[in-house]
Amino acid sequence: MASSAELMQAEADLVRHSLGYLKSMALHSAVKLGVADALHRCGGSASLPDLLATLPLPPSKQPYLSRLMKVLATEGIFVAEEGVAVANGGDGATCVYHLNTMSRLLVNDAGINGGSAWKLSSCILMTTTRQIVGSALQLGQWFQSDGEATPFVMANGRPPYGVAAHDAEFNSVFNEAMAADSRYLADLVVRECGEVFDGITSLVDVAGGTGTMARAITKAFPHVKCSVLDLPHVIQGVSAQADNVEFVAGDMMEFIPPADRILLKYVLHNWSDEDCVKILTRCREAIAHGEKEGKVIIIDEVVGSSSQNILEAQLLMDMQMMSLFMAKERYEQDWNKIFTEAGFVNYKIRPILGVRSVIELYI
Repeated sequence: MASSAELMQAEADLVRHSLGYLKSMALHSAVKLGVADALHRCGGSASLPDLLATLPLPPSKQPYLSRLMKVLATEGIFVAEEGVAVANGGDGATCVYHLNTMSRLLVNDAGINGGSAWKLSSCILMTTTRQIVGSALQLGQWFQSDGEATPFVMANGRPPYGVAAHDAEFNSVFNEAMAADSRYLADLVVRECGEVFDGITSLVDVAGGTGTMARAITKAFPHVKCSVLDLPHVIQGVSAQADNVEFVAGDMMEFIPPADRILLKYVLHNWSDEDCVKILTRCREAIAHGEKEGKVIIIDEVVGSSSQNILEAQLLMDMQMMSLFMAKERYEQDWNKIFTEAGFVNYKIRPILGVRSVIELYI
């Protein structure tokens, strides 16, 4: 039988898990208030009174900010330094909050992160929209139902792209999040695995949107001719030769232009195994045209990590893909299966992008 101490710890853990959604909502609130930006404007640190003077809070809500900040600091999003003497000769002590690596990712100022405004705050706002949070609330009912509707459709009446087409606010939040994620990944890929672009002359970014990743590649490797393939409505209005990037309207299920490298950045996790095989078959056909040995570069999750935090993030993202699209994040054996069915012989997985990996795929 469990001891009293074990029972009380178990109860505390249940409370922590059942109220875990408040962590997400606290982070959402901090992004909406611009807490990270306020700390950045104050030089990276600010006392609670200084934050109160900076943030757009009505007087009636100011007494509650400390409770929000304590939760965020406990979760490691900000650093709290207690007992700091009040400046300007005042009496008593206060708490000073500092930016750390995590909260710097939320800053919108281009002067941070080595000159790159990644603005991952946009990603927080997307994952905490009422539409996506509402779909998670449908999971219990979805598991008990025999229908084909996803939890997202059960909550919103349409799939995500359908909601985006009818809800301008959701569409804007979604597009801003995708652009922010692309900026962040582009910088990391160029920094951590730029060698995958050595010795090549052409690359097609499949489903590359408005070309954020392709522009980063051409900037770092001017010798590489980059093209972006996406649906006509996605690339409509984008300059045909913006930053030496060519935009091609088309359907990746039907045809992918030939190139030395084909890039699939966070594409395949949206699709079923059968559709992934179709897409990868088109990729194999595209790299088989050239004289050089072609390669497909996949940036996606390979579930499984020695880091508990990364593994937890991967499993939560897998649940989100299930809720949104009935899609999934894949383990290595899942990837191996679709690679083989698409006619590829060899692959190399490099888990160098946190929750995501770079997979190099060869014929």
